[in-house]
Amino acid sequence: MSALIVKQAYIPSMLEDLINNQYKMIDLVEAQGITDNEEILNNTEIMITNGEAKVGKDLIDKYNNLKLIADFGVGYDGIDVNYAVKKGIKVTHTPGVLTDDVADLGVGLLIALSREIPKADKFVKYGKWQELGMGSFPWTHKVSGSRVGIVGMGRIGRAIAKRLSAFDVTIGYCNQSKVDNENYLYFSSLVDLASFSDFLVVCVPGIKENFHLINKNVLKALGASGALINISRGSVVDEEYLTGALINKEIRGAALDVFEHEPYVSDKLRNLDNVILTPHMASATWETRKAMAQLVFDNVTAFIQGKELITPVPECFKVK
Repeated sequence: MSALIVKQAYIPSMLEDLINNQYKMIDLVEAQGITDNEEILNNTEIMITNGEAKVGKDLIDKYNNLKLIADFGVGYDGIDVNYAVKKGIKVTHTPGVLTDDVADLGVGLLIALSREIPKADKFVKYGKWQELGMGSFPWTHKVSGSRVGIVGMGRIGRAIAKRLSAFDVTIGYCNQSKVDNENYLYFSSLVDLASFSDFLVVCVPGIKENFHLINKNVLKALGASGALINISRGSVVDEEYLTGALINKEIRGAALDVFEHEPYVSDKLRNLDNVILTPHMASATWETRKAMAQLVFDNVTAFIQGKELITPVPECFKVK
């Protein structure tokens, strides 16, 4: 008999179809991922979750035979990986396949913010251009030749740097260590990177060590001519202080795909005209979600067949 699988959080229907065509999966989403059914708790070997869901110690302990947590997403900050590994539970995620989409949106948000594309769109659609005439839309800011700071030079950070290099920008970055590219400027201090940057792009994981990494000191260093782009996790930015900084023009603007309390976004932030907001959609293309679904399924299949997992989270390589 195949391993019993539970769906603990939302996953797309294409992944559900892949799994249900081969294995037995119990849907716990309507029960908010929690069950008291002893048969399920005693026999489940695989849990399917997503990058935003919480899978902590208490939930893990409910399952007596859990052996794999398969995450539909590259981020796994909601999963207590260290505790899972200590209990002999493997954890997989979906890195690599969504890098291009997230980098594309990051660059798109940067350009849209600098050139004020959403405002220009409304200016034409609402008849303001026709009413006020040629040259009536305010001037915007140049991207080419600017200075871009990248916070976190992992897969996504590198992909963004590669794309922006075509704009002849000067790229600086702050990372745990230097990367092998002499054309990028390394900053050991995040505040110094912010002071250098016209645009500060955040590409770090939402682990507890990065909570409010982008804080008052960083935003003050970014300054009135600087702009923030966040396509990582909302918890990385002190959203309350950022909102005040935007209201008071301490920074020029922000483009955000992620927020601290998703899907809630404060009225203050939503009503600002110097921000661009998108609904955590960086990896949400048909092509990438299909590839993510296939990778989750392949990890599940590898586990069931006793083969090496394809993309275990990095912590799973460490001895605890």
